[in-house]
Amino acid sequence: MAKLSVSRSGSLQFWPRKRTRKFLPSVNWNAVSGKGLLGFICYKVGMASAYVKDLTPDSLSKNKRIAIPVSIVECPPMKIFSVRFYKNNQVLADILNQGVEKEMRKKLKLAKNYAKSVDGVKDYDDIRLIVYSLVKKTGIKKSPDIAEIAIGGSLDEKLQFVKDNLGRELTLSLFNLQGSLVDVRGLTKAHGLSGPVKRFGIGLKQHKSEKGRRRPGSLGPWHPARVTFRTPMAGQLGMFTRIAYNSNLILKNDINEMNINPPQGFEHYGRVNTSFSLLRGSIQGSAKRQLLLTAPLRETKKTKKKKFEFIELRLAHSIGHRS
Repeated sequence: MAKLSVSRSGSLQFWPRKRTRKFLPSVNWNAVSGKGLLGFICYKVGMASAYVKDLTPDSLSKNKRIAIPVSIVECPPMKIFSVRFYKNNQVLADILNQGVEKEMRKKLKLAKNYAKSVDGVKDYDDIRLIVYSLVKKTGIKKSPDIAEIAIGGSLDEKLQFVKDNLGRELTLSLFNLQGSLVDVRGLTKAHGLSGPVKRFGIGLKQHKSEKGRRRPGSLGPWHPARVTFRTPMAGQLGMFTRIAYNSNLILKNDINEMNINPPQGFEHYGRVNTSFSLLRGSIQGSAKRQLLLTAPLRETKKTKKKKFEFIELRLAHSIGHRS
């Protein structure tokens, strides 16, 4: 007989379990603090191992050389598509940038007249940017990804940031972080139609059970005379929006200054051609998945203490088609 005190299989925190509508999730920028650009579009390359020096106070491996798993993300430059002015959390004006790449013009139908300028908007309380990634520089695809990204600072500092970078490429160096933590927002790896054992983690029934072992023991009570959403059933698994909080930023650099490419390139990705970042641990998504790096939303004392100094990357564990 099943144990009566066992907790349910599968969290109800994420419901309904269905495919998301867009690849890059939206962000509550009001809760994110910082200065300058508060987010950046990047693409997952894969995982590797890195040698670092542990600078965490009171750590058993303090000041020692240790190996940790890292996720590699490529961060190509971005450009401003439009400047969005807000008043009481409502869009007041959307000023389009005139110098838009041809890949962006193919993706969206743009206006022919640009009547307003940035200086012509008055009585606003927030400024945000609609940016698109120059993903063609990575070589994985041409169609850019679009996201709304906030700017930190006062209104004057935000407006000055827009004027300084309108028409220019936004590089990874503009994504200034106060500490070494970032939040990673994106979609999980897609698995399609999956059964309840894989989807919810329920246990297998006895081998002599009728009508299958990999099914729930009960669909629910007789009344109410319907199957509730709490019953573990087969359905979509993966392509869900998830956030990886407080990932340690081990390194951010440009490929021209530090070449991290293995001889054959990274498995399922290829070669890194632009700026890149190394994040401690694993992150969601498959290779080439678009992700959104943001300033940390829920810093904790424990995660803020962790400090690492990058030494070198162990490329032997990241070469494609290993034997």
